[in-house]
Amino acid sequence: MRIRILGCSGGIGAGSRTSAMLIDNDVLLDAGTGVGDLALEDLFAIRHVFLTHAHLDHIAGLPMLIDSIFAEDVDVPVTVYGRQETLDAIRTHLFNWVIWPDFAELPSAENPMLRYSVCNPGDTVTIGHRNFRAVEVEHSVPSIGYTVQNSGGVFAVSGDTKSNRTLWPVLNACDDLKALVIEVSFPNELADLAETAGHYCPDTLCRDLALLNHDPEIWLTGMKPGEEKRILSQVIATSPNKNIRMLSRGTVITV
Repeated sequence: MRIRILGCSGGIGAGSRTSAMLIDNDVLLDAGTGVGDLALEDLFAIRHVFLTHAHLDHIAGLPMLIDSIFAEDVDVPVTVYGRQETLDAIRTHLFNWVIWPDFAELPSAENPMLRYSVCNPGDTVTIGHRNFRAVEVEHSVPSIGYTVQNSGGVFAVSGDTKSNRTLWPVLNACDDLKALVIEVSFPNELADLAETAGHYCPDTLCRDLALLNHDPEIWLTGMKPGEEKRILSQVIATSPNKNIRMLSRGTVITV
């Protein structure tokens, strides 16, 4: 399994793209602005999109993706997976004929370009050789993380979350956990803002990392632009014995 990081920033700016990961060549995990850097032929190969939640930095690339690969003679539609609340939000506020055309009805309701599939916490979706399991996390809106398992091991993504007690038992049950991508959006100096917004800061993240029984590669994501070095240094200072690195656009993780 090959995971290519298209975007991992908590905002935009020169060289910064928001959350999107391409798994092998056919699955997106989140669909932020990083999707726009893919070549058209790469976009055409995508047929599955797993969303962690409905915030704009995680879905901004989705409407343009569907529009770019739209065809009147749909062979295989794009299926978007997420919590019921996430899919409801996208239907109501995004693909609503006002913000963007409703591709669940184009070219026809019987043969649409876009389909939805509910994936609530605890559900597992199998696509080829990969099992995607949704995991409850705690954010300011209903959210999930994912574990993705194949024969090589498990890759996990927290999505956006603050301190929680739901993600860690699932990760500890994965004996072959190889890599964890986990958000930490604000430095410790903005801990109150992080808590209010439903995000980790280095102190709260490191307290939760102490609950992890395995020693996977840990990749930090979702940092606010301009705060990356400060956040990274604070995390490493607090958890010096963990295998921690900062995710960057273009990173490839192989499991």
